[in-house]
Amino acid sequence: MASKHSGRTESTTQQRMLHGSAAPNFLESAHEWRRLFAESWGTFLLVIVAAGAAVVGAQSGGAISLGMKVIAPGMMVMAIIYFMGAVSGAHLNPAVTLAFAARRNFPWSRVPGYITAQIVGGIAAASFLRAMLGTKGLLGATTPGPGVSDFTALAFEVLLTTGLVSTILGTASGARNIGSNGALAVGGYIALAGLWAAPISGASMNPVRSFAPDLIRGDISTTWIYVVGPILGAIIAVGFEWILKGKPTAAGTLAARGNLK
Repeated sequence: MASKHSGRTESTTQQRMLHGSAAPNFLESAHEWRRLFAESWGTFLLVIVAAGAAVVGAQSGGAISLGMKVIAPGMMVMAIIYFMGAVSGAHLNPAVTLAFAARRNFPWSRVPGYITAQIVGGIAAASFLRAMLGTKGLLGATTPGPGVSDFTALAFEVLLTTGLVSTILGTASGARNIGSNGALAVGGYIALAGLWAAPISGASMNPVRSFAPDLIRGDISTTWIYVVGPILGAIIAVGFEWILKGKPTAAGTLAARGNLK
């Protein structure tokens, strides 16, 4: 009897997690437009800061140091997780959205919409920078450092993204980056990765962050590095998460099956 009661309690708890007041906006299909807007706006802010730091640095004659350039995106992601993580999950990155889906905490049917919203936000940010400041600083593009081969840059992007997505999966709630743990861990990791690896590959870890400036400045010769690398890193991180924690939570799996109101 106790076992049956425990099973009913667990099932009820899962349903409350999915349909209760804890995260109604994230689960209700009627609010998908709100989540897509949040992803587009959040990605816009991320690319404005990440690419804009290089553009403003070039505009100001080097007033912005490397440390400033790599810490700024981490702080921006931290802020975004705080103010809109509960709405869309603050993915801001196609590799992260794909990782949540592969982890079975996010429905594949929602992936195209999220990635499209992220691309729109990124392109809008790069277009704004181009209109306001021109293409100084390569419009904030991420490229292999001087003397660094494409293969080396690719390997670094795979490694860095594996660490980023591992951090995200380890601190997220289902498919959402929310709360102090997620904000501090993810924002801190982005800054840390940039501090030591930016001179090698640019420490992008985000296909949209790299694709948008490349598209607007008209040079996509190295864009493939920053698309392939993060996606491979995300896949590896999902595998590591299975090793570390096993199967996804029951509540997360139910959500990934599309049980939306």
